[in-house]
Amino acid sequence: MPQLTNIEKGAFLRLFNDGGYVLDFSTNDFDNFTLDSVGVALCHHYGLSKGKSLTAYANEAEASKVVKLFTDLLAHFEIHCTSRCERDEDIAKLYARCRAIIDRFSNVAVPLAGSAHTVAKKFSSDYMSAQIKLMLEMTTQNPTEAIGKAKEFAESCCRTILEAHSVSIDKIWDMGKLVGETVKLLCLTPQDIPDTSKEAAAIRRLLGNLREIVSNMATIRNSYGSGHGKSANYRGLEKRHAQLAVGSSITLVQFLWDSHETQSQRR
Repeated sequence: MPQLTNIEKGAFLRLFNDGGYVLDFSTNDFDNFTLDSVGVALCHHYGLSKGKSLTAYANEAEASKVVKLFTDLLAHFEIHCTSRCERDEDIAKLYARCRAIIDRFSNVAVPLAGSAHTVAKKFSSDYMSAQIKLMLEMTTQNPTEAIGKAKEFAESCCRTILEAHSVSIDKIWDMGKLVGETVKLLCLTPQDIPDTSKEAAAIRRLLGNLREIVSNMATIRNSYGSGHGKSANYRGLEKRHAQLAVGSSITLVQFLWDSHETQSQRR
């Protein structure tokens, strides 16, 4: 595993530590958080303030544990504290630096989490960021629930894009219709690709498969997801199935949202 340099540790500590306070944690909440993350209630262990306890742990603990705690704290920051980036440009730059460091580790060990972060960073809604975190947790803790969340995440992305363009959404629209209208709005349907485009046939097939990701995800959820009642002898799907659904959802959302942002910047 790559090692954190002292300079990199310092960047995280400056982001998390504010005059002895750590993000928005009370002492009790911070101890519970660190106990859950790395198995140590830091304030109780060191008998120091939250900030000093975090610094002491970062200097003493093994590298993998420090990375784990910093990763979890950064995830908490992204869900609960991103407004600090809007108020302070220096905090925004510090956050971006810390995120790049964590992504370096994530690309080695957790590629799915790295992809999820790319989408989370772009959505301004705390709901979107929380959904991504929840989906990733659920792939291990509750794969069946993760499938339902994956479908809901893609639906939320489509609704966000359509609403941004003042498109009226009919309550009866299903998953396929939502994606279809979003693709149409963004001019991504196969017929929008001219025959003169390089590798036009391949592009058409890729865009045609975009809808298949959604409809297949909906089918999986209808049979196994969290939105339907099950009999007493029901057995849910496994982690690998949930990872497929969640990964597909993140890929779809990333493509649609990137297309939406690109076109918005051109206006």
